[in-house]
Amino acid sequence: MNRFVFFGGKGGVGKTTVSCAYALKCARDGLKTLVVSTDPAHSTSDVFDQQFGDDPQAVAGYENLYAMELDPDEEVERHMMDIKRTMSDQVSPAIVNEIDRQIELAHRTPGAHEAALFDRFIDVMREASTPDGDDYDRVVFDTSPTGGTLRLLALPEFLGDWIDRLLEKREHSVDLHEKAAIGNRDPVARLDEDPIIGRLVERKELFEFAGETLRNDASFFLVLNPDELSIRETERAIAELAEYDLGVAGLVVNKIAPDPDESETGTAATYLRQRRDTERERIRRIDAEFDEPVVARIRQRVEEVKGDLLDEVAEELDVAVAPTADP
Repeated sequence: MNRFVFFGGKGGVGKTTVSCAYALKCARDGLKTLVVSTDPAHSTSDVFDQQFGDDPQAVAGYENLYAMELDPDEEVERHMMDIKRTMSDQVSPAIVNEIDRQIELAHRTPGAHEAALFDRFIDVMREASTPDGDDYDRVVFDTSPTGGTLRLLALPEFLGDWIDRLLEKREHSVDLHEKAAIGNRDPVARLDEDPIIGRLVERKELFEFAGETLRNDASFFLVLNPDELSIRETERAIAELAEYDLGVAGLVVNKIAPDPDESETGTAATYLRQRRDTERERIRRIDAEFDEPVVARIRQRVEEVKGDLLDEVAEELDVAVAPTADP
């Protein structure tokens, strides 16, 4: 298994439960494991009965297991302030307020949360070390990049061409300044010190790292429930990932209704049997129509999945734990 593992799927299918169960499975096998949640409801804290924040914390009662919860709103705010600080250093005071206004408007548009979280994902992947300074063997994300954030992976090539053109224009500008004897600094030094070009190069390298890591050292699993909306969302997610040469390693079918006892009668038992039959038909469709293997069929529990129940779900996940051997 690759070092970075993503569990995606539509809202409410049980991504956090499955992610935590798989992280526990890895930790039980001796891997130093970090589970990263972006759920604003802080479900990871509920699963482990412990509050987590933006920095990794050891999960009480479990060896080798760490967790962190990223707040989407805080990440957007952090992302926006970082851009404001960068831009304020590069422009004249007269237009700072207008730039601030434009940045705030941009961060209210669809996709702003995803872009900010994607940046944070990259930070986590680049750092990937425990509070003690050791490297994590496995990092489990409880959500998968969406089509909108995946489009950021196309930026390195675009930015590369753009930066090349900017460098050409900048070199031409420096040459004109030199000929006009303007300024007393070496023109090459001016070019090297150009903060805007430096920022663009930095962003280009960041997305290049993300693309290489996601393609070569990440595995993607999709969690779905046996219902029509979930199946259709899974089809779309597979297609989106494929557009960026990212394959899905497996499917987790979650929240399967339990069977009633044969002796049970009445409205509730009739409902459960009808639901069971409908879900079985949908699971047959999943097996037949998806090329990706179903790596777990997890029945719905009455109680919240935590403690011993989390161990049970971990055992039901037929997902490899051992790290992929280096070539």
